[in-house]
Formats: sequence, C-alpha cells, structure tokens
Amino acid sequence: MTALSLAFSPCPNDTFIFHALLHKLVGKGDFSFSAHIDDIEALNTAAFARRFQVTKLSAGAYLRLREYYELLDSGAAMGFGCGPLVVAAKGRSLSPGSRIAVPGANTTALLLLKSWYPELQNLAEERFDRILPGIKSGKYDAGLVIHEGRFIYRDYGCVKVADLGDWWEKETGCPIPLGCLAIRKDPDTLVHKEKIERLIADSVLYARAHAAESRNYIRSHAPGASDEIIDAHIKLYVNDYSVSMGETGKKAFKVLEDRCKENL
Repeated sequence: MTALSLAFSPCPNDTFIFHALLHKLVGKGDFSFSAHIDDIEALNTAAFARRFQVTKLSAGAYLRLREYYELLDSGAAMGFGCGPLVVAAKGRSLSPGSRIAVPGANTTALLLLKSWYPELQNLAEERFDRILPGIKSGKYDAGLVIHEGRFIYRDYGCVKVADLGDWWEKETGCPIPLGCLAIRKDPDTLVHKEKIERLIADSVLYARAHAAESRNYIRSHAPGASDEIIDAHIKLYVNDYSVSMGETGKKAFKVLEDRCKENL
C-alpha cells in the first residue's frame, strides 16, 4: 500500500470532488490518502516547500512551481463564466491608488488582475473570506473576490466593477484556468501519476452521479453556507474539465503563461 498526502481547499467544489475518493466509494487501488484541507493560498505557500505529494494549486502558483510539480489532467477548476470578480463599495470608483484587497500573492486571480489593470499600486493580501467584510468596514475601497464571494458580494453593499473571467474569455477564447491538481516530481510519487489521475476522475464522476451523498461532508467544511450557495459553487466550478482538462485545458494554461509572464 502506497501512502500519499493529498491537499485541497475546504471550498464546496473540492470537498465535492474528493468525498468519494476519501470515503472509499471509488476504488483506491493500492493507495491510501492522508487529507490536508486549507485555504488555497496556504496550499500555494506549502507547495513552495514541496510539502504535499498531490495538491490543489492556483494555476498561477503552478506556473511558478513547474520545476517541482507536474500538472494532473483531472481535478481542475476551469471553465467559462467562473472567473474572479473585482467589486467595490457603492459609490467608489477604481483608480490606480485604490486600496484593493486580493486573496494571495500566488493566486490566479491576482495574476489576472495585474494583467487587466497593471497600473494598480495599492494591493493588500487578505484571506479570501475576509475581503468582503473588509470592504464593508471601509478598510478597503475594492476587492478581488473568488470562491463563494462572487455569489454574496451584494450582501456586503458591493457592486461589480469587472468580471475578469469575461475579460479573459473575450481576450483569449479559452476557458479560464483557475486551479489545478499537481503531483510532486519526486520519482517515488510521479510514477503513480496516471493511476492517481484516473482515481480522481472516478471520484468526480461518482460525485456528479450521487450528489446528495457528499452534502454532509461539504457542509462540515463550509459551515454557514446555504444549500443554494453550495449548489451554485459546485455547478460553477465542477464540470467536464474537472474530469479531464484535455488539450483544451492544457492550451489554456499555456495562454495564461504567455499573457501573464511578466507577472510570474
């Protein structure tokens, strides 16, 4: 039996994807997985120390870590209509000097923001779930929201300034690569790549066919989230690219690298 560390975020799309794998609802072959669950930017940071063998990463972080990690075909968060949003307090306009909260230095969202508006000068890193409260309190003029933030920003008195997913799609015609799974390149781990890709794909397919079975597990990592928000989150971020990104997905990563290379 091969023991592997597996890291992913507590967001509903990730817990939905990995529920079946971790609860022995799909065959695990000769593997046992120890799960580590944390905020995506914390996982990005951990990857620079090569902490986990299989890990969820922001696409932007992966592009900086290709010496140490290899992209997996399954488990990605990418698609159309799912990009990060720039939101602001009502009555605030966006300018180069606006104080903007961003969800981490290695996130794909920040990479896109810098490409969309390179003149921005006053960016502050903040955990993703503290961005909207920070805008509401007046600490920030605007924020870059990801995950469930795109569904609830109006509840904090914010208005949408830009949809960076729409911008990306109009500019490139590609699905937006937000996050991915990657496997560490040490030989004892990398040799299992294809089997792990298949297991994760099977876990996604099982989750989509038996959606109700994972709900309690998802809720345990998203306290306070309504069923409506959970469903919207999963619908937005789990799709056929999560089963296999294929050549279209690989192209999207290459386009992201080419368009954003000055910020990598």
